[in-house]
Amino acid sequence: MTARDRGASRDTARGDALGPEARDVLDRHRVAHLATADRGGVPHVVPLCYARDGDMLYFVIDAKPKRRTGTALKRMRNLLENPAVALVVDDYDEDWTRLAYVLVHGRAAVVTDATEARRALGALRAKYPQYRAMDLDGPEHPVVRVSVEHVHLWRAS
Repeated sequence: MTARDRGASRDTARGDALGPEARDVLDRHRVAHLATADRGGVPHVVPLCYARDGDMLYFVIDAKPKRRTGTALKRMRNLLENPAVALVVDDYDEDWTRLAYVLVHGRAAVVTDATEARRALGALRAKYPQYRAMDLDGPEHPVVRVSVEHVHLWRAS
């Protein structure tokens, strides 16, 4: 019997949104891993900071040093070619009875509405004090919305 067989698992379909347990896991964590794929299906995974606003998840291409910026980043090129994304947040512990994760499948899009972008940046700045000192306006710092389509929550116990 595998840990997955023993664990408690819950899926939500589109329309059920995140649910309170998934919201709790997402709100407690600081880092998620975002999976994108290019047009040919080649995967790319990066850790990132994110914030939840209702049942939407947001991230911004911030001002930390990067070889490329804005939409030139691989994750951005991928989501512009293929908006299907997955985002995972997990609890790891040496006591494997405490393992848990939330896997979100969704559609990513650059936020074009100024009001939504300000709200998303407000949520990101509330969660990450480092963002409060960064100028995140302008095309080199796109804000991205992940619209949730499916959520899988798993706990070992």
